[in-house]
Formats: sequence, C-alpha cells, structure tokens
Amino acid sequence: MNRYIILLRGVNVGGKNLLPMKELKALLENNGFNNVTTYIQSGNLLLSDHEHPEKKISELIQIHFGFTPETLVLTEEEFKLALSSCPFQEVKNKLVHFYFCKDSPKTDTTKILALASQTERFELLGKLFYLYAPDGIGRSKLVANIESCLGVRATGRNLNTINKLHEMISKEST
Repeated sequence: MNRYIILLRGVNVGGKNLLPMKELKALLENNGFNNVTTYIQSGNLLLSDHEHPEKKISELIQIHFGFTPETLVLTEEEFKLALSSCPFQEVKNKLVHFYFCKDSPKTDTTKILALASQTERFELLGKLFYLYAPDGIGRSKLVANIESCLGVRATGRNLNTINKLHEMISKEST
C-alpha cells in the first residue's frame, strides 16, 4: 500500500468551495482509503491506498460536496524530495512557499522578474516553484500573478505547513 500526500487547491477560502475536513476524512475512509489524516482546513491530507487516488478523490468530492477542486497528489517520496530540494534551507519559517504545479510550467521568466520585489528570491525545479518572500505574500505582485507566470495551475503551501505534513508522515513511519 502506498502513502500519498493530497493537496487540494482553493478549498475553504473566502467562504467558497466549503469542504469540512472531518466530513471529507469520513467520506474517504468509508470509500476504502486507509490511514486518512487531515491538517488544517486548507485541503491537506495524508492517506494510504493501493492505487493513485486522484480520480477517485475528485469524483467523491464532486458527488458529495458539489464541486471539483484541483487535486494534486504526491507520493511520500516525491513529497520528501520537494522538501529536501528546497533552495532556501537556511530559512525555517512561513516566509518560504512551495507552489506545486500539476503540469510542467511554461514559465515566463521576464514576467516573474518584473513582478518579483527586490527582496523576493525564487527557483523553479521541475514542477515545483519555490519562493522566499521575506516581506510576506499578502501584497506580493508575484504571488498575485503566480499562475500566469508559471503558465499552469498551482497550489501553494508555506514551509510551516510542509514541515507539519512531513512530521505527520514521519510519525506514521515509526
């Protein structure tokens, strides 16, 4: 059985796409997923299954909650590689953001450079865009336009969330 990290994009944000994690957890368990764990209300899940779960999860959410969120599924190995590959290892807080892309980005580097503030640093490795935003992301022009810069849909998580998910995976492995 494989362990997966599920990142749902745009759930429970601004009163839209409401998806109670407790109900989602029960729904997934009742439909054959094992070891289902959620973290905060923004669509972070860990679960085990024999097959890649993306299609089944999307269908269940559509049927039971009436919308289909962008669903990004990572294996445990892919998730750990994303964390260990972070180019901003010296920063240990929520100022580092991981933008996971479902498809390979068609990056507009000129646009990224034009939108990035003088303090923001970034790196694209495969389907993962890392951003260090020491002034926060609330007013970041780059973050506000991240998908147009990447040319694909992406879902972001800060380093604190990534570390918590990693901690949850590690606890289950022991």
